[in-house]
Amino acid sequence: MGFDDLMRRYFGTADLGGLSAAELAAGAERLSVDFGLETDPARRFALWALMHILGSAPDLDIAFKDPTERDAARNFMDLYGGMSQPPQ
Repeated sequence: MGFDDLMRRYFGTADLGGLSAAELAAGAERLSVDFGLETDPARRFALWALMHILGSAPDLDIAFKDPTERDAARNFMDLYGGMSQPPQ
């Protein structure tokens, strides 16, 4: 499932700019519920990554019991954070 597919599934659009605060909150809630129910590690990680991008991801210790998955999430956070910072 691609990024645009996830956005459409949870928010009804790939462009969040036109959504109201209530629509964003409803989509984030659906995303959170599916994350909690998902058992496939790869799909869980994808859902967590989207929640992280949107600023609604649970803490790593809560989201991932497996240390390897927590490390992967930390790596994602570092890479994503580096994207928004200009090179020095």
